Parts: sequence; C-alpha cells; structure tokens
Amino acid sequence: MDPGASSPEKQDKENLVGIKSKGLGVCGWILFLFSFLSMVITFPISIWMCLKIIKEYERAVVFRPGRIQADKAKGPGLILVLPCIDMFVKVDLRTVTCNIPPREILTRDSETTQVDGVVYSRIYSAVSAVANVSDVQQATFLLAQTTLRNVSGTQTLSQILAGREEMAHSIQILLDDATKLRGTQVAQVEIKDGRIPGQLQRSMAAEAKATQEARARVLAAEGEMNASKALKSAAMVLAESPIALQLCYLQTLTTVTTEKNSTIVSSAHECTRGHWWHQLQ
Repeated sequence: MDPGASSPEKQDKENLVGIKSKGLGVCGWILFLFSFLSMVITFPISIWMCLKIIKEYERAVVFRPGRIQADKAKGPGLILVLPCIDMFVKVDLRTVTCNIPPREILTRDSETTQVDGVVYSRIYSAVSAVANVSDVQQATFLLAQTTLRNVSGTQTLSQILAGREEMAHSIQILLDDATKLRGTQVAQVEIKDGRIPGQLQRSMAAEAKATQEARARVLAAEGEMNASKALKSAAMVLAESPIALQLCYLQTLTTVTTEKNSTIVSSAHECTRGHWWHQLQ
C-alpha cells in the first residue's frame, strides 16, 4: 500500500463541497462590482429587493456567483443579497421524523420477520447539507432502510423481539457516522414493532401452552406429594391417640351435615358421641 495515499475517509472529506472556501475569481469580482454599483445607483428602491428575512429555525446558504459565499450559513434575521449575482437556499434546521415502513427480513436463525422504525434527524451544517446532498431527507430515509435491514440480518428473532433498544442504538451509531460528513445528525432511532408470521405465532403459542400445562402438572404433583406427607404425619399422630381419631371423625360428620341429610347424620352423630362418652368413663 502506498504510504503517500490518503485514506477513503480523508478523500471523502477533501471531496466535500463547502469544507474549503474559494475565491470568486476575476470574473466573479467584476460581476460583484457591477451588481454592487447597480444597487447603489437604484437605491433606495433596490434595497427592498436585496433584504431577505430568515426565520429563527432557518439558515440561508448564499451562492455568489455559483460559489458558496462563506463556510457558515447566514441567518436568522435580515440578510443582504445582491441582485443578479446572489442566489440563496433556505435550510430548515428543525428535527424531522423519518418513518421506516415494515420490511420483511431474514434473521440470523433463518426466520422471517417484519421490522419497522422511526428515525429523528436534524441538519446541523446547512452548507454541507445543501452543497453535498441533493435531497438530505431522502438520502437519510434510504440509508435508514438499508441500515435497519443489515443490522436486523445479524440478529436472531429472539434478539430482535427482546433487544430493541440495543439494536436501535447500533443503528443510530451507524447512521450518525454515515451522515455527519453531509451535515446531518441522527438524534434518535426507535424500533416500533417486530412482526412475525402467523404460522410462527401459532407455533410459539402452542409451545407456550405446552410449557404452562407441564408447569401446572408439576405443581399439582408437588401439591399431592406435600399433601400425602401431611396425611402421613396426621395418621401417625392419630394412631397414638384413639380419642383424637374419634374427634376427627365427629368433625368430619359435622362438616358433612352442612351438605347432606341432617336427620340421618344426626343419628349417627349421637351414636358416635355416646360411644365416645362411654370410653371416657
């Protein structure tokens, strides 16, 4: 590799318009003097044609003649534009939104999904935006589409659905690096939604349902095991005291009387009570 050769990034910076200011040249100065004299001769009528109002959120890039007048755009407020020689372009510096429509993407694990998002960007250098890009918003929109597709292709489906913030941050870094030399700054990127096909949704729903049923069966089995241990402990306690067994039996009959025939259960209750009283005596 030739050590004297410049890097691609350096060459891009050198090829950008508006980085270096250039003079008007001989013809340019002649036209400038002619336009200035014309304005002076026709004063004060010409002053109304030369004064332009630039709003607070706008900047004006002035070309004289055909070349950018300064590295920095003019405005806001009143600016002076010479007739017949100066041309200016207004640039809006407010933040604009760029909606990325849903695009079908093949993920790293060979699953298809549709991902859409929104990009917030603003122009911070009006000179670079006007001189180097024909349509800043369209360029940012197309670059955001391709970047979203490329980043999503390196992620699995679960990563896209669960890690939207990380993926949006990666897209923002890539977009900001690509657009900052063109006078545009990407302020924020948000992933709105990640859609999956209907067949895959049904498969995931069936898998989730099967997992829930398996978990319910495990919980039921654990409950039965705990209940059997409790019954075993209760049986051992009742076996040591026959009177406690009779009391438990009476409590069971009392519970049954609230649902079954109270007359029949009452007779059995009295019989059992008499037997229990006889044992106590």
